Amino acid sequence: MNASSGSYKNYFLWLYLFSIALVCVGAFTSIVSAETEDELRARLATIEEQIARQQVLLDGKQQERQSLERDVAILDAKIKKAQLAIQARDIEITRLGGQIGDKEETVGVLTDRSEKQRQSLAELIRKTNEIDDYSLVEILLGTQSISEFFQDLENFQIIKESLYTSLNDLASTRELTLQEKSSLEIKQQSEKELRALQALEKKEIEANERAKAKILAETKGTEAEYQRLLRAQQKTASEIRAQLFKLRDSGSIPFMDAIEYAEFASAKTGVRAALIMGVLTQETNLGSFLGVMGGWQTEMHPTRDKPVFEVIMKELGLDPDSVPVSGKPSYGWGGAMGPSQFIPSTWAMYGGFVSDGAGGWMYDASKDRIRQVMGKSSPSNPYEKQDAFVATGLLMGDNGAVAQTYAAERLAALRYFAGWGNANNPAYAFYGDGVMGHTTRIQEEINILKGT
Repeated sequence: MNASSGSYKNYFLWLYLFSIALVCVGAFTSIVSAETEDELRARLATIEEQIARQQVLLDGKQQERQSLERDVAILDAKIKKAQLAIQARDIEITRLGGQIGDKEETVGVLTDRSEKQRQSLAELIRKTNEIDDYSLVEILLGTQSISEFFQDLENFQIIKESLYTSLNDLASTRELTLQEKSSLEIKQQSEKELRALQALEKKEIEANERAKAKILAETKGTEAEYQRLLRAQQKTASEIRAQLFKLRDSGSIPFMDAIEYAEFASAKTGVRAALIMGVLTQETNLGSFLGVMGGWQTEMHPTRDKPVFEVIMKELGLDPDSVPVSGKPSYGWGGAMGPSQFIPSTWAMYGGFVSDGAGGWMYDASKDRIRQVMGKSSPSNPYEKQDAFVATGLLMGDNGAVAQTYAAERLAALRYFAGWGNANNPAYAFYGDGVMGHTTRIQEEINILKGT
């Protein structure tokens, strides 16, 4: 008789030992990974503390009177902060890579374990069928007593039910592990994408290093020479009036027109005109991915932005293939529209596009904040210059820029670019610093024009 109680007991013992072995392997892996994780986290925390100190230094220096010492210190702080941000991202990528490796190993172990469980379960099912084939006569004529036979049968049923439960648990655990692995891979890809942004940051570092070297060379390190250099570099009112203001996807407009648009938006939103212009300048300077005609089909997020983009275009009477949208950069999706570079789903919140209750979108004039602010009789348009200035002012105001302090304006700019959740991520610091640099320069030019 194949279905002996001894064989079942041996099988149960094997299963028990096998389970212990797997638990031990898993525990060993976790311990090794935790040590590496702790070290990486400690290094990352140290670097982020250093970044925070550099930011405090920058914030303080921005409030001081312009001088050679102050401006060189600002350049040094910007260079150091950018270098630290790059190091922080490198560590984060390494940390996430290690976590993914651990998850891959865990998935492999669980897959192998699950397969062995399936094989064992199949064998038990086969044995169950064999038992079902025995007749009462065969049981009575067997070498075992009836009580022993039914004891074996009971033990067999308990093990089979345990294996079913174990197999279900393993399937759930494996699915959870796969989900965690997928999540980590997304995070790692996000970090790699941030490296592309850091390439821009490296260019900014190089520009700041050149600026510092030039200042020190031309002034020979003396304050008097530096003040003479500043006066020589200061534009006249006529030069400022004659210059052009570049706008992403919209070409260039006279600087005085840009000030007019920005001051109108400022009066309506409470955000400084120079800051609105600073944001639009920064967006234009990120113009490596300008003007992809028809790019909405390939560059735009397929579920978040494409459906509402089509509705926006229809409402405005525009051909979606005839308007430029930003190309897909290596750090995310493209599809941003016009000078303010709002993605369609963000424009919807300010331009009056709402859910139609059936999974689609519709235009509601009463929800069009830009239209209300401007007193327009038509829907707001992301490609209209004045609409774009007002949209930027509204979003910056919602982000906290109405406080009009350096810290609040910089944070609002970071939220404009990275959202509230990522605004404090050191990898995005270059954007806030860039906006504030443009804002400072533009405010100085506005002051010259107004004689203040």
